[in-house]
Amino acid sequence: MNMDKRIIKIIEKIGKTSDKLIEILLEVQKQSDENYITEKELKIISKELRIPLSKVYGVASFYSMLSTKKRGKYVVQICNSAPCYVKNSKEVAKFFEAALGIKMGEITEDGLFSLEFTSCIGACDLAPAVKINEEIYGNLDRDKIYKIIDSLRKEEK
Repeated sequence: MNMDKRIIKIIEKIGKTSDKLIEILLEVQKQSDENYITEKELKIISKELRIPLSKVYGVASFYSMLSTKKRGKYVVQICNSAPCYVKNSKEVAKFFEAALGIKMGEITEDGLFSLEFTSCIGACDLAPAVKINEEIYGNLDRDKIYKIIDSLRKEEK
């Protein structure tokens, strides 16, 4: 199925009203192999919902659960809110960078992981915490981080 038809089908299923924009963007991204929404997809959504492209892009680029840039299959979002920051989220970021061999904002060569900071993920009691796709991991240290990465890599084999 071509991109236009796929997106129109998503819109028809969710609803063709502007209040459904975030839900539509999430579903389009979910069906993407590279975990992001392309410019062409944004244009189709804009046209179909009759919303200015600037607004559609603004929403897609504002929320941390959405992306207009290519990301890995596993999006590692390191919480950088006050409780996590105080509990060494910067150190957690360094451990992830070392474990994955990439810097913040990059994607691993195999396309499996991308690494980014995000605001509060609602897991302050687990600080320092990360969200990997829809899963929350907390009370992190170097060993836990390496175990998480190893576990996710094994799932791919």
